[in-house]
Amino acid sequence: MSSQVAPLLVFGWGNPSRGDDALGPLLVEQLAGLAQMSSGRLECLTDFQLQVEHALDLVGRERVLFVDAGVDLQTPFAVSTVKPAPNAGFTTHALAPEALLQVYSDLERAEPPPCTLLAIRAQRFELGEAPGEQALADLALALVWAMAWAGLTEEMLT
Repeated sequence: MSSQVAPLLVFGWGNPSRGDDALGPLLVEQLAGLAQMSSGRLECLTDFQLQVEHALDLVGRERVLFVDAGVDLQTPFAVSTVKPAPNAGFTTHALAPEALLQVYSDLERAEPPPCTLLAIRAQRFELGEAPGEQALADLALALVWAMAWAGLTEEMLT
């Protein structure tokens, strides 16, 4: 196994047992299936939530895409740049992407790689629910955007 780090990282988080909260991991899983064709340029990771330890996953990356369910979105998905924020704060249960980048900056004493947040419109978070029909349609649109971000082509979907 190669010790070289893939230059691109896609990291999705959410609880697959809580309806639309599964959107981040679902997108990453779908992208991971396509990533096999990316010649090792793309690594895909999922978890239930961001943790301080995930700062180490950013080391050596050219770019990072964070993927999560987003509430109160008027569009199927939203894309924003993520920067380190010393006041983003975190607890033992939750860590914002901005706080994770601050942990990276503090540990590495360097700027983190360019990071983007892809938030997918979500509405239902009940325990035991599957993602809703609208959420899955929004996920499909977000996947096309994420493929372009990763340099993958839509032909890979067929």
